[in-house]
Amino acid sequence: MLGFFQHFKLALHYQSLQFWLVLLRDAMSKPKLSVHSSGDGLTATNVDSTLAQVDEEKRKILSFLNDDICSTILDISFQRMLKKEKLMTETALSPGILELWSDDFESKGDFGQYRSRLDLAVMESMQMALENVIISIFDGSNEFAGGSSEVHLALCRIFEGLLRELLSLNWTEPALVKVLGHYLEAIGPFLKYFPDAVASVINKLFELLNSLPFIVKDPSTSSARHARLQICTSFIRIAKAADKSILPHMKGIADMMACLQREGRLLRSEHNLLGEAFLVMASTAGIQQQQEVLAWLLEPLSQQWMQIEWQNNYLSEPLGLVGLCSERAFMWSLFHTVTFFEKALKRSGTRKGNSNLQNSSTAISTPHPLASHLPWMLPPLLKLLRGIHSLWSPSVFQMLPGEIKSAMSMSDVEQSSLLGGGNPKLSKGALTFVDGSQFDMNKEGYIKPNEADIRNWLKGIRDSGYNVLGLSTTIGDPFFKCIDIDFVALTLIENIQSMEFRHTRLLVHSILIPLIKSCPLDMWEVWLERLLHPLFVHCQQALSCSWSSLLHEGRANVPDNHGILTGSDLKVEVMEEKLLRDLTREICSLLSTIASSGLNASLPSLEHAGHVGRVDTSSLKDLDAFASSSMASFLLKHKSLAIPVLQISLEAFSWTDSEAVTKVCAFSAAVVLLAIFTNNVDLREYVSRDLFSAVIQGLALESNAVISADLVSLCRDIFIYLCNRDPGPRKILLSLPCISPSDLHAFEEALTKTASPKEQKQLMKSFLLLATGNNLKALAAQKCVNIVTNVTGGTSE
Repeated sequence: MLGFFQHFKLALHYQSLQFWLVLLRDAMSKPKLSVHSSGDGLTATNVDSTLAQVDEEKRKILSFLNDDICSTILDISFQRMLKKEKLMTETALSPGILELWSDDFESKGDFGQYRSRLDLAVMESMQMALENVIISIFDGSNEFAGGSSEVHLALCRIFEGLLRELLSLNWTEPALVKVLGHYLEAIGPFLKYFPDAVASVINKLFELLNSLPFIVKDPSTSSARHARLQICTSFIRIAKAADKSILPHMKGIADMMACLQREGRLLRSEHNLLGEAFLVMASTAGIQQQQEVLAWLLEPLSQQWMQIEWQNNYLSEPLGLVGLCSERAFMWSLFHTVTFFEKALKRSGTRKGNSNLQNSSTAISTPHPLASHLPWMLPPLLKLLRGIHSLWSPSVFQMLPGEIKSAMSMSDVEQSSLLGGGNPKLSKGALTFVDGSQFDMNKEGYIKPNEADIRNWLKGIRDSGYNVLGLSTTIGDPFFKCIDIDFVALTLIENIQSMEFRHTRLLVHSILIPLIKSCPLDMWEVWLERLLHPLFVHCQQALSCSWSSLLHEGRANVPDNHGILTGSDLKVEVMEEKLLRDLTREICSLLSTIASSGLNASLPSLEHAGHVGRVDTSSLKDLDAFASSSMASFLLKHKSLAIPVLQISLEAFSWTDSEAVTKVCAFSAAVVLLAIFTNNVDLREYVSRDLFSAVIQGLALESNAVISADLVSLCRDIFIYLCNRDPGPRKILLSLPCISPSDLHAFEEALTKTASPKEQKQLMKSFLLLATGNNLKALAAQKCVNIVTNVTGGTSE
């Protein structure tokens, strides 16, 4: 193929071009893994093995692409970037002389496209090499200022010369402009130590941006729009890499942005990216600088966002959104406002992460630079999201026009993701959302909306809107004090029963989990019950119904009837099962978060119990004693929350999804601790009877083999610490098919002879296997693994 690539005949060379493009791009690409909807998901071993195999294959390819081959490809590519003028008379071609592209070479497309493809992959791969070299020198770990001054001076001259060459290029073709932008990004770490070069790089980026057409009248020119977005993204990456070296140029960048806006030569999507770059720059200058930048960027957005007229026109009643979807320019303007709020929250301040339970609403801390903006940002967003949620309610859905109904279905990208395949080929300029769906930025500015536009808008507003709310909760008190809980609950929960599983999962992941992590202790009573009770009641019923259908009828029958409209029965069944597993895991993740150590500071450990198996009953406390600083205890204290949550926990052990069971185990462990250390009779009976039985039944599922150790640990804790306070554990063990009272007595005798938790767990495991006639598949499968491990020199648990 190399011979064909360097052949003097253009036709032969042209045919081999695609081969080399694919080979080079594949060699430089990063491996991607698709997770299929199996019960257990991918294990770490499988992932490592797959990645190692992929890496080995790529190493073989890269070893084949030696310096001689790359040198030949570059040499031929640069020679063929010239175009031969059309000859007035026919001239015979001399053997060995390259036949250059000419107007006579028909049926091969446009020369500009050919030239862009000719060495694009090679240039991209060289950019990656340059980036790695520069990072290794200027990443800060070795402090470039130290070492040999002569070596440093020589390196500086090399990179300064390279930068001059890059700045002198006058490429205007979109594909080449993107490559040049990437090369300038690669220079970023160099700029951190040599700030004198920053101004010229910024000027070059604006020059490249202005060289590309702004008005897109034809989809065929969308590559120019994508290149513009790429250049705007380059500002962000250079701002990160250059660090404080870029600070003196902030005013110049701001002035240029303002100029382009006045002249109508900057789209909202481009403005958002440049604004994000500004936030990156400001983050190196401190909170005050961030506040000033945010005020400058948000002030023009607030003028439109806070206007009551559009809210009354489009958000006062559910069908108002139908009118909004016919106003394409305005609806995308709202989208870009919401996405910029999201970018601003991600780039500004320092978020808390897991809540510190010592913090309360009276705590004093440095104000988040966006805290003062939340009161005007969030109310219109809540109204907008409430309107979108209402579209799925049956009473509203039946009145919607067909185009809106169709737009509420899943995109091809979402369906492909659910089926476990790779994403379909994305169009250039497509913004990819977290789950793989996309919004085509190239179409910004078009007039007529269509079904795909509306679908992307609905999804984009939901995704970014949920992120804005979730990120806002991490600011802490300013969020919880500036927003009315009734308003939030109305928005999020009012139509929870009409939500599709995919939307409920996103709501829990993006909003509710961050909210419970950040909610101040003194606001748990106000916020948590209002939001979590309707969610848990609905999800318990929906998950129970769908899992029962899947396990007994072979099909999940999820309520995402708007989402999945087409496809074979098999594909629909696969998508439904994936949707069910995703929501199940997210709800169980919410329970795991509620039981996390950061939210349960007062929860004791079994080490506090003293002698193994004994708890001084005089030291037992009311559940209320822990509820003020333990979210798990708070939840159990409120029966309206506890009943659906405990039911979910029980049923989850029978669902064939080990990832969900892993998370439920963490929550159940906290429940067991509270049953041990409190005098709550209802809780003790639930753990000793219902939970103990459910955990043993969970061990009957082979899918739970990976989590069997945790299940056995729960059984051990329940039996040892509660069997003398409740008859439930002994009754359940005696009800197993292969056990007698004397067997149980011998088991208890063996437990009293060791204080080692590890040995007690092993005794519990062996006893359960004996009592069930080796029918606990999770333990049997684990036993097989241990036997293999012993043969190879390992030891079993």
